[in-house]
Amino acid sequence: MDVLRPPLIRIGGRVYRKNLIQEQAFPHEEEEDFCAGPAECADEAGDAFVVEETERGFQCRLEVPSPLYKYIIGKKGETKKRLETETRTSISIPKPGVEGEIVITGQQRSGVVSARTRIDVLLDSFRKKQPFTHFLSFALNQPAIQERFLQFKEQVLEKCSKDHGVSSSLFQNPAKLHLTLGTLVLLNEQEIQKACDLLQRCKEDFVDQITGGQPLTVEVAGVEYMNDDPAMTDVLYAKVHMKDGSDRLQMVADQLVERFVASGLMLKEWDRVKLHATVMNTLFRKDPTEERNNTMTGKSSFKERESFNGQNILKLFENFYFGEVQLDSVRLSQRFSSDASGYYATSGQL
Repeated sequence: MDVLRPPLIRIGGRVYRKNLIQEQAFPHEEEEDFCAGPAECADEAGDAFVVEETERGFQCRLEVPSPLYKYIIGKKGETKKRLETETRTSISIPKPGVEGEIVITGQQRSGVVSARTRIDVLLDSFRKKQPFTHFLSFALNQPAIQERFLQFKEQVLEKCSKDHGVSSSLFQNPAKLHLTLGTLVLLNEQEIQKACDLLQRCKEDFVDQITGGQPLTVEVAGVEYMNDDPAMTDVLYAKVHMKDGSDRLQMVADQLVERFVASGLMLKEWDRVKLHATVMNTLFRKDPTEERNNTMTGKSSFKERESFNGQNILKLFENFYFGEVQLDSVRLSQRFSSDASGYYATSGQL
């Protein structure tokens, strides 16, 4: 990392620098902190959150999903103790598995603000390491699309099965064909509800205006690959475009992601949403139970991937027509799940 250009972290509308530190790894538990001492962490920017004055000093409450408590506590409670000592505060954390508020109390407002800021940075770092739990999607699993996809699969295997790495295990589950707009880490019911509420506000604020309250008619046609070398392909996807040639689908996707990023529920990964429907993915080969989901999670897989030669597929199926579909809802889809139709279980939709 270039020490003169450290990565920036956005929390509560404010921007913080993530400074390089020497980390110590433990066998069963990671512990991470970005502040060397109270002077470095002193932060009077309490306007990003509420600090209440009490009879005994000051306090600040923050809602934290229970799976993240352990990162504030640390190995044998060391992180919590260090935070309390260096900021001269007391940090009250609910019991493991119990959802509730973390309460920071102290005699000095600056200490409470410092502790809160450090906890926010700490949690932001560990949240980014969590595998995503939900994603915003458009379903592309209508019967006509599924039928054409199965024809595509049959023809690819018939004409290209001798190409290196090509096998039936690479193909997407037709019931789960979809467009992914962005991924989310939602760790409790409150966060899921917050995402559902935001989705509804997006509908009222701009989605209905862009779509005119009508479904978007799109065509799924042609295939393209993700990486640089078609002879070493990991992801092959079907291209999607508005039938009327407009950019309304792209506008909806970009503005939804922009709104979710601004709310803190989603991380910004790209300047624009790449509209694509994964049809073949080498991750599927490694593990038949692998989530046949999104190819752009922002997290790299630790699995060794065996690429396939997609050159002939790209030549033979460059303009393959998967069909036309009416997109009438954006779904908050749950990873590793299925509903009665075989698609991902939906936590909310607009």
